[in-house]
Amino acid sequence: MARLRQATATSAGGIVIRFAGDGPQFVVGRRRRERDGVTWTLPKGTPDKGEVTEETALREVREETGLEVRIVRPFDSIHYTFNQGRTRISKTVHYFLMVPTGGDLERHDHEFDEVRWIGFDEAAKLLTFETERALVARAAAVATEDSFPGAAGLEGSPPG
Repeated sequence: MARLRQATATSAGGIVIRFAGDGPQFVVGRRRRERDGVTWTLPKGTPDKGEVTEETALREVREETGLEVRIVRPFDSIHYTFNQGRTRISKTVHYFLMVPTGGDLERHDHEFDEVRWIGFDEAAKLLTFETERALVARAAAVATEDSFPGAAGLEGSPPG
């Protein structure tokens, strides 16, 4: 059996958080994939040449969700491996906590079939990948801290 080539990849994305009447919510997107069927996942993507991680995260979130966002703070990274053809890829995805500042979910690009807000309590049932479920569970704790924008006063619902 032939040995797989090894490669590394890096992506960046965001956990976009808003506060609605029922508490904090975040954005997820649904994709159809041949190997996985339907997946529900966080917005993320690959850097364009010359982009720093924060720029990639902002651009990818804007493209994939239709929302304008700002970064509140860097968050955790996740790591996983997968095969693509005859190559084993070791991938790291850097995430940022974000809040929406404008835009509209209806303006998401073709990479997601559907984009929607869900409550953090729905994450364990809806998100496809365990690494993202664990990441969102950690983000839920941060989102409810008084220091997180909008958490203390539940200052209305930003765009969506």
